[in-house]
Amino acid sequence: MTMAAFGVKQTVALLVQLAVVVHSVVGAPPGWQDAHITYYGSPNGGGTQGGACGYQNTVSLGYGFMTAALSSPLFQGGKACGACFQLQCARVQETRTVKNWCHDYSKAITVTATNLCPPGSEGTWCDPPRHHFDLPMPAFLSLARQEGGVAPVYYRRVQCLKKGGIRFTMGGNPWFLMVLVHNVGGAGDVVAVKVKCPSSGWYDMYRNWGALWTVQKKMVGPLSFLLTTGDGRRLTAYNAVGNGWTFGQTWEGAQY
Repeated sequence: MTMAAFGVKQTVALLVQLAVVVHSVVGAPPGWQDAHITYYGSPNGGGTQGGACGYQNTVSLGYGFMTAALSSPLFQGGKACGACFQLQCARVQETRTVKNWCHDYSKAITVTATNLCPPGSEGTWCDPPRHHFDLPMPAFLSLARQEGGVAPVYYRRVQCLKKGGIRFTMGGNPWFLMVLVHNVGGAGDVVAVKVKCPSSGWYDMYRNWGALWTVQKKMVGPLSFLLTTGDGRRLTAYNAVGNGWTFGQTWEGAQY
C-alpha cells in the first residue's frame, strides 16, 4: 500500500517500522537482494492494468496481475519494462513493533515490470535509493497479508517465460510510427530496436517511453524488427508485421 493511502500518523509509524525491519532482515541468500513490497489498486487488481511502460491493459496483453511498479532505481527510466523478477519473503526477527506479515517463507512469485512507483515526499517507500516493488493487490496477497501493508522480500532477476512470439502493436501515423513491443521472452527488457520495410534499410527506433518505440519515417509493406535485450542477445523478426497492416493492429513475430 503506497504512502499516499496513509495519514501523517500512519506514515510516521510505517517509517519507524521500516527502520526496524531493515535492521532485522536476515541477509539475502547468494544471488538475491533485499527489498520491500507494498500494494496498490483494488482487491481484484483494478487500477493496475496500465502504467508507465505503456502497456494499455496488462490483462489483455497476457501479463495478468503478476506485475510490479518499480522504484526508480529499478525502473531506470523505463529500461526495465518487461523484465521479470522473482520475489520471496525475507525472514525477519519478529519483535513487538515488527511483524513478518508473509504467509510462507518458501513461496516465490515471478512478476513483470510494467509500471513506475514514483518517489514522493521524503520518506515514502519508493524514494531512492530504495529497491521497492509496489504490487497489484492479488500479487501482494499471494505472498503477504493485507493488514500488514508492507513486507520485506528477497528479489532477483529471472528469465521471462512467455507463450507465443514477441508482439508488435502498431500506433502513430503514416510519418510517425510508434510500436508497443511486448510479450518479450528471455531477459524481457528491450534496450534497442531497429525496423525495416522492403524499400528501406534498417532504421534505429528510439524509446518514446517505456515499451513504446518510435521512428519518424514512412514505412510501407511488411516490417521486420531487430531487437536487443538487456543481456545483449539479439533477435531478428523478419516480416513480423504483414503487408497491409493498419494502426491499432497487433502482430506476432519470433521469440527469444
